[in-house]
Amino acid sequence: MSANPSARLIVGNWKMNGGLGLLDVLAAELAGGGWTGRAVVCPPATLLGEAHRRLAPLGVEVGGQDCHVAERGAHTGDLSAALLAATGARHVIVGHSERRAAYGEADLQVRDKTLAAVEAGLSPIVCVGDTAEDRASGRAVEVVTRQVGAVLDGALNGRPWVLAYEPVWAIGSGRAATADDIAEMHAALRAVVGGATPILYGGSVTADNAGEIRACPEVGGLLIGGASLRPDQFAAILRGC
Repeated sequence: MSANPSARLIVGNWKMNGGLGLLDVLAAELAGGGWTGRAVVCPPATLLGEAHRRLAPLGVEVGGQDCHVAERGAHTGDLSAALLAATGARHVIVGHSERRAAYGEADLQVRDKTLAAVEAGLSPIVCVGDTAEDRASGRAVEVVTRQVGAVLDGALNGRPWVLAYEPVWAIGSGRAATADDIAEMHAALRAVVGGATPILYGGSVTADNAGEIRACPEVGGLLIGGASLRPDQFAAILRGC
């Protein structure tokens, strides 16, 4: 295991799944170590404290799946970045395509959540992505670079944050982007964010295709959905770093 901030970052997003039993199995699977990257697990918020207690001794960090822009207030059902940090979380996903689509989150709201996260001491994992329609119209790079451009702010200078490219048409479809697709988009994103920010790839990542994806230029890690709910798959991906 490594705390090297330049090591490949492997993030598991459990979405609205999982429980204590899955934490037990994952902890047992990872207890032997054997990886050189950085592992982050983002379970449902109800599991964050317990996930931190069980996984931190193994060198695995935890993160939230979303945060509110405000630090506190009358926001029933929401969680601030500060509340997430109090559970032991060190990261938070913001701008995931499911949030953008289901809750109408616009680029500026994603920016505000990003800034709220860094102010609370969390490292935001900012998700950007193109739809099948964007790609068919030839606007994929334009759309994605616009999304990331919206979150860039002077407040991020020198603060840890992560960018994650997830083609919306690949999420949960079993169809990952091609190496050429990934290389083109990651090069465009690198030109926007410069050299310090890790750029992850997400979208139907499995233990079978993770190695090929990691080998693409500018891929600094992976954001994993379904495969992160299978501890053997998540561990295999992590150990392949």
